[in-house]
Amino acid sequence: MNKVYLTDYDYPSLAVEIKEFQRAGISFIPTQSHSAQEIIDTCRDADGLVVQYAEISAEIMDGLPRLKVISRYGVGVDTIDLEAATQRGICVVNVPDYCIDEVSNQAFALLLDCWRRVTFLNSAVHRGCWNYAIAKPIMRLRGQKLGLIGFGKIAREVAIKATPFGLDIAAYDPFIKPEAMTALGVAYQPLQQLLRESDIVSVHAPFTKDTYHLINDDALQLMKPAAILINTSRGPIVDEQAVARALHQHKIAGAGLDVLEQEPIRPDDPLLGMENVILTPHISWYSEESEQELKTKVAMGVIEVLNGRIPTYLVNKDVLAGLSLR
Repeated sequence: MNKVYLTDYDYPSLAVEIKEFQRAGISFIPTQSHSAQEIIDTCRDADGLVVQYAEISAEIMDGLPRLKVISRYGVGVDTIDLEAATQRGICVVNVPDYCIDEVSNQAFALLLDCWRRVTFLNSAVHRGCWNYAIAKPIMRLRGQKLGLIGFGKIAREVAIKATPFGLDIAAYDPFIKPEAMTALGVAYQPLQQLLRESDIVSVHAPFTKDTYHLINDDALQLMKPAAILINTSRGPIVDEQAVARALHQHKIAGAGLDVLEQEPIRPDDPLLGMENVILTPHISWYSEESEQELKTKVAMGVIEVLNGRIPTYLVNKDVLAGLSLR
């Protein structure tokens, strides 16, 4: 019987995964193994790994001689050495489409909250201040420019949801043809122009070595003083210390962040306590439905490979050259 180990998790229940693996006749073994040595010692006879936060290096792969597939909860796979996996004939799978609606909703919710200063005014009312003027100036949203950094599935959904609000929408994505943007009524712009002209900048790029701190001091200097920044993508894309500086110096007007470089947030993070910052605890992916979909698909990716099939959500497609999957 094939064995699949779960390296680490913080979900209160694994009932969905257990059901899927039982149905496939595969042994599923949850662990809490975080370090390389813990994973090697605990999962040595693994045919498959399911991973939440643990980093999977070439060293770990070499310590698991039977390993055929690594499946990660979520979209990002920057914690897995893709090149090493491909060289060793190991499939890496993810779940890229389970929370498109949820993340796009969260991005737009943060946008509206920051623009209309909802959380700020709610806090003021609870403190006994009944005075809308403390939020001035609030400009009309219709006619403002929304700049999307990245134009994948989530950003496209944001664009669709923003259109009825009368926003002018532009996007920057070096991997997407401008025609794909214009088909949705979105103008292509180079990054610096987008930063200079947008009233709202919303980040939807994947985290790679090229996008690390893409939003830094220089990028923030280009933005309008009245602009707001939204990030529901990956924390390290935004240099949050630079954001804190920009907010303190009134270089930008506000920020809505669901993801941070360090999670949970540090108690001494300068963003805490800023009235023009909305912080949520990396919840944009979540609904009851999306969580069930995520858990089902993370299991199915492993099952597909162990049953000799090409997985639906294969990340390292070059691995197929050396495999006989059907």
